[in-house]
Amino acid sequence: MQAPRRARALLACGMTALLVTGCTVGPNYHRRPQPAPAAWHDSLPPAESHVTDATIGAQWWTIFNDATLTALEAQVAQDNLDLKAASWRFAQSMAERRIASAAQFPHAEANASYARERASTNGVLGLLGTMEQQGAGTIASGTQGFGPTAMPGSIGNPSFNLPQYGMSASWEVDLWGHVRRQVEAATAAMHATEDMRRGLLVSLMAETAQDYLDLRGVQARMAIVRQNIDLASRTLHLTTRRLNEGAATRMDMADAAGQYEEFRSRLPVLQDQEAHLLNALSFLVAREPGALTQSLGPGGNVPPVPRDIPAGLPSQLAERRPDILMAEERLHAATASIGVAIADFFPRVTLSGSLDVQALQFSGLGSWASRQYGFGPTATFPIFEGGRLTGQLRLRKAQQKEAAIMLQRTMLKAWQEIDDAMADLSSAQNQRDRLAAAVDQNQIAVRTAQRQYTEGSAAFLNVLEMQDRLLDTQSRLIEADVAVSTSVTHLYRALGGGWESRYPLPQPRRKKG
Repeated sequence: MQAPRRARALLACGMTALLVTGCTVGPNYHRRPQPAPAAWHDSLPPAESHVTDATIGAQWWTIFNDATLTALEAQVAQDNLDLKAASWRFAQSMAERRIASAAQFPHAEANASYARERASTNGVLGLLGTMEQQGAGTIASGTQGFGPTAMPGSIGNPSFNLPQYGMSASWEVDLWGHVRRQVEAATAAMHATEDMRRGLLVSLMAETAQDYLDLRGVQARMAIVRQNIDLASRTLHLTTRRLNEGAATRMDMADAAGQYEEFRSRLPVLQDQEAHLLNALSFLVAREPGALTQSLGPGGNVPPVPRDIPAGLPSQLAERRPDILMAEERLHAATASIGVAIADFFPRVTLSGSLDVQALQFSGLGSWASRQYGFGPTATFPIFEGGRLTGQLRLRKAQQKEAAIMLQRTMLKAWQEIDDAMADLSSAQNQRDRLAAAVDQNQIAVRTAQRQYTEGSAAFLNVLEMQDRLLDTQSRLIEADVAVSTSVTHLYRALGGGWESRYPLPQPRRKKG
């Protein structure tokens, strides 16, 4: 007798455990290591500043050793409106994940009601009838049922009070993992939103650095133009004096004046570019146009690039670049959604129960005899859906295939952007070195031409030509310096930035009082 009872008890325990825990249908997502080369690939020969596999700092822009840029980056991270909006989108995804996870737990609620009612004599209750005719007071006391004989004549049944209170609870038994897969998909979507926010942070840091470098480049070109304006002014003064002395012609005078005005005409274009860049940086820090003119307007040199540029290991790219992480989380969510679609084909079981106290008199609400209750399982079986469930499953599988392709595409695009940035870095340095040598030679040529013109052994046109060539190479040298520095910002954007700590989410302000 003991063995059959023990077997039945074990069977009952096993069925109960299966009922409570169930199983999880659908494919399980497993992260796979993304392929990565052993070393960085550079399409062009390395130049003086080159990429190393040293660890990237959290604030990569500090390699420029520019305190103004560092302070500006911190201000953007704190005040940028796009970043704040992205933080709230992440907060929304966290709330959506919490909403989805709430379905794993029982739902309970309390209720209380009061109604003054009157039943129709000619309605459904007329089918119930009464054992014998009673007075209205007896009926309203709750001891006599309703029916046609409850109150003869046209008066009908009397009005009565119906107070009631109680509670109810329900819980869907997640037999097939329908809810668990929904929570898994919501969790992956939440992580994807977080990666999207971090991707925006990486882009903002790179955009801020690029705008700042462009601003310094424009300001440096303005300084070069002003120097050449001074040089052209001295040349014009010299030509005027030689004209008065009879050693120069009026054509020399006109050429010198024309070059002076042409140099001056370049300043408004550069000033317009400076104003646009200052406004762009003001927008990034959520300030009005012109707010940074005083702090950034005086100008400065283009920050140089160090010899060694840390880029980390190629194998770390998939763990660092936000768009790759986001694409992987979207693949995870799409995979979990397949399990949700498969679970819809199976029965769904809900356990529910209620306990209420109801009486026709308020004095009866405290009586245990006024209680009423009901509990038990409810099962729903999909029988005919017109192909909806099949179509939904096909949709989820197609979305997973698309997400897998997008992950592969994002990874390949990342390697392309990194290689392009490294090639830009090498070519910009080679161009800068050649232009620096050209500037040195042009400066010698200008001084020689001026001396020869003063001595009368060379034409004035030669002086003007050398000055134009010098200004052109000086401007191109500054542009090359900016290109070297901005290629570093492009490289770090392609690398996914550094290991930035996640900035705290903005919290709503509490009202005082």
